[in-house]
Amino acid sequence: MIPLFGRAVETGKRRPLVNDPRAVEIIESIDYDFARMKAFKGGARGAVLRTAMFDEWVRRFLAEHPAGTVVEIGTGLNTRFERLDNGTVTWFDLDLPDVIELRRRFFTDTDRRRMLPGSVLDPSWVPTVQASPGPYFFVAEAVLLYFEPDQVDDVFRLITANFPGALLALDTGGRVMAKGINRNDVMRSMGTRMTWVCEDPAELERLGVRLLESRTFAEPQPELRARMPLRFRALSVVMRALFRRVVRTYRLSLFQV
Repeated sequence: MIPLFGRAVETGKRRPLVNDPRAVEIIESIDYDFARMKAFKGGARGAVLRTAMFDEWVRRFLAEHPAGTVVEIGTGLNTRFERLDNGTVTWFDLDLPDVIELRRRFFTDTDRRRMLPGSVLDPSWVPTVQASPGPYFFVAEAVLLYFEPDQVDDVFRLITANFPGALLALDTGGRVMAKGINRNDVMRSMGTRMTWVCEDPAELERLGVRLLESRTFAEPQPELRARMPLRFRALSVVMRALFRRVVRTYRLSLFQV
């Protein structure tokens, strides 16, 4: 819920980094106590920057492959399709059945956008995605951090075995980040615990992928930085200057299978 809350709040700004009116609609209609999120404003702002950075990679992919296929792993209540749809992309939102049931209150399937109920660890979704035109782009935003290490390996093996040449964007965190998340009262109240620690995304190349890009919050893509509101530029500078160790422990990375 934190990313959804963050996008809704950001949309109300005069110059939003992420403009997401659908997130505002969901916040206004869902039965959830968002008041406690106000104590986690920093995390919500970070979630907005993270979303914008993932959006940038997907936007770049669609510019090069307008009729490609995007798969959002652990989609939750994300609205990336609404923000980035170019009219020709094929899109799959993959998440557990109870989450997809909630999503269906706010989204409907179309000929180019489908919701897939199930775990990414269950290969039954693979043939459905393979039937759509490539190339493929997989997004796992704030998902694998909460998997067990062997489950992360299984996700990589599933994608590399079935989607050669695909792109995969994900985030990783080191021990410093895991310690902070697992002690945070808001995260603990939601039963969220970070269980996968990765100090260096390059380590994942052992799973049959090639690291193309790896960025921290202090290093957004140049295209994104050029249009960032001043408050986010200032945030990047402050993080780089004062919280270097913490910033370096969390990375957004782009891999190719």
